[in-house]
Amino acid sequence: MRAVAGAVGAGLVGSTFVSAVKTVVVPRGATNRLTRVVFVLTRYFFEFRAHPGRPFRDRDRILSLWAPIGLLTLPFAWSICMTMGFTGLHWGVGGGSLRDAFLRSGSSWFTLGTASSRALPLAALSFFQAAMGILLTALLVSYLPSIYGAYQRRETLVGLLESRAGLPPNAAIMLTRYERIGALNVLDDDIFEKWEQWFVEVEESHLSFPALSFFRSPRMERSWITAAGCVLDVASIKLSCIDIPFSGRTALCVRTGFLSLHRLAEYFSVPFDEDPQPTDPVSVTRVEFDMMLVELLAAGIPLKTDRDQMWADFCGWRVNYDKALVGLAKLVVAPDGRWSSDRPADRYVPRMGFGFRGFGGQASRVHQGGRLK
Repeated sequence: MRAVAGAVGAGLVGSTFVSAVKTVVVPRGATNRLTRVVFVLTRYFFEFRAHPGRPFRDRDRILSLWAPIGLLTLPFAWSICMTMGFTGLHWGVGGGSLRDAFLRSGSSWFTLGTASSRALPLAALSFFQAAMGILLTALLVSYLPSIYGAYQRRETLVGLLESRAGLPPNAAIMLTRYERIGALNVLDDDIFEKWEQWFVEVEESHLSFPALSFFRSPRMERSWITAAGCVLDVASIKLSCIDIPFSGRTALCVRTGFLSLHRLAEYFSVPFDEDPQPTDPVSVTRVEFDMMLVELLAAGIPLKTDRDQMWADFCGWRVNYDKALVGLAKLVVAPDGRWSSDRPADRYVPRMGFGFRGFGGQASRVHQGGRLK
């Protein structure tokens, strides 16, 4: 029994340490069961409190606590698992009662020094356990500033978008404002170049620290995913509808954006088509598209003449990011956003469970004829 307890304890210690390293150190979307279980269980609690029947203001206030509390719960989960694992090791190595082994383990993990042993194997085990506790504490201390630094960088452009696209962000409003100030020709430099970099940074930070996806913006009406959808829609409308020369910078922004959303959707198991056809349906309807064109015409924006071709080209761009965008917006319970969180996408979003994890595969597209195929 003691040998079995020691082996089980060693396995629990090893798996917990690997979980901590994957969560804190590995700079990629490395999934691990313990972290996933902690976040899923806390999500169930917050989903119960923030049920869809409540006003969105209340739901946003409740859900704003989920990711921070989930992060703070992780160290407690690691501590419990480490204490249990080392209890098995202490009992298996040193003999004595299970109670004595638990007291030595807890004293060593929290570096209290209230329970110790003069036996060399047990003393060495206690020193090793205390060192692991200090190491994980140091990793956590460096982990939280990294998360909040990435959060602040993400929210800077999201906040700046309000003056350009309104709140919640709206692609038609954004294009109208740029037309009124005679700045349609500077969209590439003012918006798309910066947001192309933003998409790359968000992909890197949100895969390294997946909890970031669920950190909500300081204002209830803002969200990183609805802002991303607005910018991608502006780029798609500019490429397909506005009668100005084709811009490679705009097209690259769309490509960078949908690749980033695809990889986040892969990690969170949000279904999407990795190789959509330009003729595949999108969540935006033709009626909604035509109403948006009326808004642009009323603002004096020069549009192309063939509306059917404009619709076909817009769908050819939108289809690349449509399902990933809508699915992620539902997953993070984003506030109202035109053509993103207001779409009926329940079929795109899996229920969060213990199998909630990423899967392999990447998207590859080639620009052809005004579309991404």
